[in-house]
Amino acid sequence: MVEIIVYGAEELCASCLNAPSSRETASWLEAALNRVYDKEAIKVRYVDIHQPSSDEEKEFSTRVLEEDLWYPVVVIKGNVITEGNPDLKVIYKKLDELGIPRIE
Repeated sequence: MVEIIVYGAEELCASCLNAPSSRETASWLEAALNRVYDKEAIKVRYVDIHQPSSDEEKEFSTRVLEEDLWYPVVVIKGNVITEGNPDLKVIYKKLDELGIPRIE
């Protein structure tokens, strides 16, 4: 199983006024991926950058804030795959590279 972590915040930035929240984006991403990949093969998890729970989450949340990354930030296996509005094609490509089978 591949875990996809969506780092973000509940509050929207001023330039993101009409965009969904990071939590909503994580839910949308999970639904979109479950239409293409087996639900058992992927897991999407949301992490609030202002309330991380583990040391790994704290470290990456600090990076998001210090490097001014556009959130939501989608991370797979420790690598930033996309920032801001998630690009499904980029995420699909990464999952395909990892050998995650598509639903037929």
